[in-house]
Amino acid sequence: MSRPALFIIFLVLQLVNLGSGRIVRDSGLVSNGINDEISQSSILEALNLKSDSVTCEPIFSFLPCATSVWGLLFLVIIYEVLLSLADQYVSRGSEIFFELFGTGVFGASAFHLLGLIPQVGMVLVIGVTATTETVEEMAEMSMSMLAGSSIMILTLIWGSVVVFGSSDLSESQTLSNPENKKPFSLTGLLAVAFGSSDLSDSQTSSNPENTKPFSLTGSGVRTDVETRDTARIMMFSLIPYLILQLAKILTSTTAVRVVILIALLIASAFLATYFIYQFFQPWIQSRRLEYLLRKYIPKNILPSLMTVGGNPNVSIIKGLFHRIDKNHNKYISSDELRALILGIQIEEIGLDDDDYVSEVMKQFDLSGDAQIAETEFVNGISKWINPAKPPANDKGHEHTSLFRRNNSKNEKSMEDQLTPLISKKNGTKGADTSWMNLLKAAFLIILGTAITVFLSMPLMVSLRKFSTAASIPSFAASYVVIPLATNYRLALISVTSAKEKTEDAISLTLSEIYTAAFMNNIVGLVIFLALVYIRNLSWDVAAEVLVVLLISTAVGFSASFSRKFPFWTCILAYILYPISLLLVYVLTTVIGWS
Repeated sequence: MSRPALFIIFLVLQLVNLGSGRIVRDSGLVSNGINDEISQSSILEALNLKSDSVTCEPIFSFLPCATSVWGLLFLVIIYEVLLSLADQYVSRGSEIFFELFGTGVFGASAFHLLGLIPQVGMVLVIGVTATTETVEEMAEMSMSMLAGSSIMILTLIWGSVVVFGSSDLSESQTLSNPENKKPFSLTGLLAVAFGSSDLSDSQTSSNPENTKPFSLTGSGVRTDVETRDTARIMMFSLIPYLILQLAKILTSTTAVRVVILIALLIASAFLATYFIYQFFQPWIQSRRLEYLLRKYIPKNILPSLMTVGGNPNVSIIKGLFHRIDKNHNKYISSDELRALILGIQIEEIGLDDDDYVSEVMKQFDLSGDAQIAETEFVNGISKWINPAKPPANDKGHEHTSLFRRNNSKNEKSMEDQLTPLISKKNGTKGADTSWMNLLKAAFLIILGTAITVFLSMPLMVSLRKFSTAASIPSFAASYVVIPLATNYRLALISVTSAKEKTEDAISLTLSEIYTAAFMNNIVGLVIFLALVYIRNLSWDVAAEVLVVLLISTAVGFSASFSRKFPFWTCILAYILYPISLLLVYVLTTVIGWS
């Protein structure tokens, strides 16, 4: 949504003040101090939008307010749109910062915190500005918002990745004779680069009848070792939630405060440890950067070099090698490699052609003889397609152990190699571009934060009033509506990435989901518990805490011990979401936990 659209929305909010508008009478005469009765419009009566005798006061003078159901619903929708816009601004600004600074101190700490400003800002603003009674009343709503966000990430979004990323789980791969080839042609290579089928001889070598039909067990997604490790890290965020369950058992106020303090300290320690761990073992940062920079890979050519299951098709890669090798000396020179990247819009992403060719040569030419042999070409293309999985003839590869990633220069992903080149420009133009990007990132983060700060409290108040007026449980509105607005962008990006149907794309996407769940669980809980402890609030959010604990454990446990997820697992993930809603409703409304 553009900034003019944002201005229009604010203008509409100023013009449409549904709760405190002045009634225009047909007559200015007054008899005995009593105004004449006014017949209300039948349309307004039908829509329940007629003026009420009860007036309302907005949280801020520049914002409208309402008292009717439809007016409150309108405000909730508008606030949701604006907060969603704020989330996009903060996310994009933090991504620009990460692309500029890369891995390091910023990538290990500030980047993750910036991305959580919208969710955390809601809780923080409410806790600081509201009265004690208001904070206690909205405590359940705030935790429902945080819990709903985590559950939506691990059920609906996780399941959607499996749905759109599913492919044949079998690893059947038929090799063809690489010598059976056509002479090299530039038009044929460009056709491959744009997804055509010029490599028909190689492609037909893979028997199409070997492609199995879709099935709940035979189709699904695969992940790499690092994705499994990320899921295990996410499981650590559940320990403070487990400790908080003791608060439901204890009856002493002092004991409950001790439990809150312990959970707060442990959650804070986990957050600090997570940042420190990334600084000394930056494989999580590297994967995050790789996830952001995937748009810089020449993606159009990659699908033609894959099997149905998303693995490198060695026969087709070898066929491409022999096409590029115009002089048939079984080596690819720099000039021949340059033909491979013709048609790719390198300048659009700020890369110089010579730098790009040089960097690709460095990535492929492991022997250092300034030319690429067939084996080096197969290995290099295979890493482009799937950096996390070695080609079939790589006998020396070993899986990384838990929480350890091999960061040797020969195994760095192409995105990591390109990072310093992306911000590399000639002369003053490059410096100006970097400063402009820096200012743009800062502006987006400040703007998104400001919108969040000003609209968090009005949204929560309007949502609470709407739930009361419409007789809807408040937990349902905050558990569904707000998480949907703050996480829909993550859902769209995840689905788009999953559609590539490669192990690398699926692994990076699920790693992003697990990281988002970890940060949401830990940071949100730290802020909330700090406010509760400092202001000595009485609260009871055991139901929300229990649901987060159960759902996150179910998803995290399965992801910690399995790297293959058949299609039927997405059905279970989708089912978990309404089950979590039902569980919260039973615990809060039927059993009366809050």
